[in-house]
Amino acid sequence: MLQIYNTLSRSKQVFKPIEPGKVKIYVCGMTVYDFCHIGHARVMIVFDMVVRWLRASGYQVLYVRNITDIDDKIIKRALENGEPITSLTNRFIAAMHSDSDELGLMHPDQEPRATDYIKQMQGMIGKLIENELAYQAEDGDVNFAVRLLPRYGQLSGKSLDELNAGERVAVGGGKRDPLDFVLWKSAKPEEPADTRWKSPWGEGRPGWHIECSAMSCDLLGEHFDIHGGGADLQFPHHENEIAQSEGALYGQNRKEDDAPFVNYWMHNGHIRVNQEKMSKSLGNFFLIRDVLKSFDPEVLRFFMLKAHYRSPINYSDAQLEEARAGLVRLYTAIAQVPSLVNVALDPNNSWSKRFAEAMNDDFNTSDAIAVLFDLASEVNRAQGYERQTLASTLKSLGGVLNFLQRDPTAFLQSGTKDEGGFSPEQIEEQIAARVAAKQAKDFAKADLIRKTLLEQGVVLEDKPGGLTEWRRA
Repeated sequence: MLQIYNTLSRSKQVFKPIEPGKVKIYVCGMTVYDFCHIGHARVMIVFDMVVRWLRASGYQVLYVRNITDIDDKIIKRALENGEPITSLTNRFIAAMHSDSDELGLMHPDQEPRATDYIKQMQGMIGKLIENELAYQAEDGDVNFAVRLLPRYGQLSGKSLDELNAGERVAVGGGKRDPLDFVLWKSAKPEEPADTRWKSPWGEGRPGWHIECSAMSCDLLGEHFDIHGGGADLQFPHHENEIAQSEGALYGQNRKEDDAPFVNYWMHNGHIRVNQEKMSKSLGNFFLIRDVLKSFDPEVLRFFMLKAHYRSPINYSDAQLEEARAGLVRLYTAIAQVPSLVNVALDPNNSWSKRFAEAMNDDFNTSDAIAVLFDLASEVNRAQGYERQTLASTLKSLGGVLNFLQRDPTAFLQSGTKDEGGFSPEQIEEQIAARVAAKQAKDFAKADLIRKTLLEQGVVLEDKPGGLTEWRRA
């Protein structure tokens, strides 16, 4: 039975979908003004994993992840580049899709762009004004009146007096209270024509928070199962989503028996670099495409999922090398059985049971991967048909998390993507020279070749019949 840690209740809860057998999930996606970094990668990888497990568990899943394609940062970058907003956003949306495909991730079922939902956002803002939860200020902006909603702060667990304005919540202008946040931004004279839309409150554009409320409610309904995103979105973004969505639907007071906006809130942990939170403001972030120049995409996915999704993780090349070593161990076990294919998993199999128990415990991929390592050890000890059965189970369980699906030899020989080192052709030439040296009984030369290859990160394994196989260390 699946249990999910619900940020709203601060506890694990048994997962009960609103509609039996079906799950609706919304994940906050990227603001497309630059290339995606590994913080974005973690969100994409984590919720790719969540959706894969839900589907493997028999649920029919509708997975929505939005794209923010209008935003202050987007406008600033477009003006700096001297290009239209759509030119900038289309370019970085294509780059995001390229990164995601390189990582081997599923595409969401729906990927709404904010600019396609202006009408729905304006409709929700209108309801909030009608429910006396929003007002138009002297500067033309329409703001949400936070203190008029008694339940505000339920997701962050803080009182109104404890809360700060938070990221992207500008204080000043015509706001009645520093905590009030903008729903509709009045257009400024210097802003380009492609950054403004007509509205009952004058020309302008939506605030950041209203986007997700409008898109999720339109595509998933006013009450859906799971909402996900990074931990940094818990406040103010997700807190404001709850306020907007429930405020538009129920007004200032939601009754206890009224359905909440979302049943389960999930947040993945931060990525740290040298024990500091990774952020663009600190300049300690790494682009996905730059990391993939040196490391295999499967290695990056494995690194992200070796830790529990809610835990912070520390990023470094050493950590990625450690992740690669773990994958090498798993692929080496599978490589012992040629022509291996995925098999239908028996839910009563002890390995499948352990794996499912881990995944059903709030998607505990750390424990699930530990099961894979234990199973790999058993593969190495087994012989004959038993080895083949265990290796097939290993490959199939790995496949649930999108691991171990490649040709083992191809992975083991892939290494890193850094320049330098021996090419596969050069390695094969060295192996041939070593075979010739052994045949000539020049064992010193043969040992020297093995040592030279090892220094280049190439491990030789002599097999029966005079065959030598190699892999990257």
